[in-house]
Amino acid sequence: MLELRQVHAGYDRIPVLHGVSVAVPVNGVTALLGHNGAGKSTLLRVAAGLLAPREGRVLLDGEDITRLAPHQRVARGMAHVPQGQQCFPQLTAAENLRLVADGRRGGRAATDAALDLFPALRPLLARRAGLLSGGQRQQLAIARALVTEPRLLLLDEPTEGIQPSVVAEIEDTILTLTAGGGLSVLLVEQHVGFALRAAERYHVLESGRVTSGGTGGEAAQRDVRAALSV
Repeated sequence: MLELRQVHAGYDRIPVLHGVSVAVPVNGVTALLGHNGAGKSTLLRVAAGLLAPREGRVLLDGEDITRLAPHQRVARGMAHVPQGQQCFPQLTAAENLRLVADGRRGGRAATDAALDLFPALRPLLARRAGLLSGGQRQQLAIARALVTEPRLLLLDEPTEGIQPSVVAEIEDTILTLTAGGGLSVLLVEQHVGFALRAAERYHVLESGRVTSGGTGGEAAQRDVRAALSV
């Protein structure tokens, strides 16, 4: 479904990615692992169209979308949940969801389906998003992305800085989404155990390069933990 081929990217004169190639299969999950500053979020920004690569290509279903704007990628079925529980803090949780749902065919049904995945949000819909906890804001951010009914979801550190009880809820929801089929995911995640449970394939980034990769399982966990310990 999604391919990033030999991507070089960075900010101003600072290079971050050096020839990174990653693929996400149809109805599959690929995890990106690595230390802070390895280039994981930068790669997701390239995939989402928020950062143009200096070299390399981005393909979706075999089509070169390297030069497409973010909203054009959304129209093709891509959704991006950035790092940091992002929301519109002065709007209520319901208004955050309506920003995406209004004007979209089937928006109300898609909103209900997203809230079914995060039922803890229903009693909080009238509350301003800025007053929600970090975990609740992250649930809202993922629910808002799901309202677009994406075929491909880019998730950047969905469990970062969240209390353990909510981390478990978010992890369970992501596993439910990916197990149901019809959704591909490129996942950046610090929790190695969860990432390798969710993903069929993983890549470890170090200093903007893919240094190792493979499929999941206990052996993969040992290999990844060893790679991340240095």
